[in-house]
Amino acid sequence: MILSKGQKIYQAVIHLILTLVTLSMVLPLLLFMSSITEENSLIVNGYSLFPKKFSLYAYLYILNNSATLVRAYGISLFVTAAGTSGCLLLSTLTAFPLSLKNLPGRRFFSFFVFFTMLFSGGLVPSYIMWTTWFGIRNTIWAYILPNFLLGAFNVILVRTYMSNSIPFELYEAANIDGASYPCIYLRIALPLSKPILVTVGLFSGLAYWNDWTNAQYYISDARMLSVQALLNRMVQDIQALLANTSANSGALMETPQVSIRMAIAFVAIIPILILYPFLQKYFADGVMLGAIKG
Repeated sequence: MILSKGQKIYQAVIHLILTLVTLSMVLPLLLFMSSITEENSLIVNGYSLFPKKFSLYAYLYILNNSATLVRAYGISLFVTAAGTSGCLLLSTLTAFPLSLKNLPGRRFFSFFVFFTMLFSGGLVPSYIMWTTWFGIRNTIWAYILPNFLLGAFNVILVRTYMSNSIPFELYEAANIDGASYPCIYLRIALPLSKPILVTVGLFSGLAYWNDWTNAQYYISDARMLSVQALLNRMVQDIQALLANTSANSGALMETPQVSIRMAIAFVAIIPILILYPFLQKYFADGVMLGAIKG
C-alpha cells in the first residue's frame, strides 16, 4: 500500500507521540533500577533496566536519617493537602462569579485576573513582604502561601470550564426556584465541575509536592524541611563532601554519588506514582473539556 505524503506525516507524528508515551512509562522504572545499581557498575556501564550488580546502599544512606525523612514526609503531605484544598477553594470562589454572564464588570475583573499572569512584583519585594509583613519565615505557611495558593491560570481554567460546560440557564432556573448564589455554587457548580477540579487539584498538588524553592528562601530551620527540600539538601551535602579536598578518601569511596540521586528522585515521586492512576480519568476529562476556548 502506497501512502500519500500527508499520511506519512500523520504516521510519523503518531509514532513520535507513542514513543514519548512509552518513554514516560519506562523512565520511572529506569530511575528505580538505577537507584538499586551498585555505584561503580552504574558509572562504568551506565543506566540499564537490567543492572549487573545490585546494591541498596543508596537507600540505606537515605534511611540513616529515617526520623528526619518521616518528619519531612509529614510536612510535605500536610502542605500538599492544605495547599491544594486552599487552591481549589480560592480558585472556584474566584472563577464561579466570572463564569456568570450577568456579573457586572465581568470583563474588567477577568482582565484583572489575566493581568497578574503578565507582571509580578519580583523576588526581592515578595521576600520582604512575606517575611516582614506576614512573618512566614520558618513556619508551615512558608510552603503554602507564596506562589501556589491562587494563580490566574487555574482561575481561567475553571472559569472556562464552568462557562462552557454548565448551562447558565441552569443557574437561572435554580435562582427562580429560590436558590441563592452560594447555594448554586455549592450544589450545582461544584458537583458539575468535578473533572476540572481534579485537574486543577492535580496541577496544584504536584506544584506543592515538588516545591523546594520556598524552603530555599524562607526556611532555615532543619526541622521544618519538606521532603523535597530535605532531599535537595542531601544532594548538596554530598556535593560539598566531594568538593572538600580534605575529606577522608574512605568516606568518599563509601558515599554513593550517582545512585543516591536516582534514589532521592524515586523516593520523591512515590506518592505521585501511587495517586495518579486513580485520578487519570478525571484529569484527561478536565484537560479536554477545560481547554475549550470561552
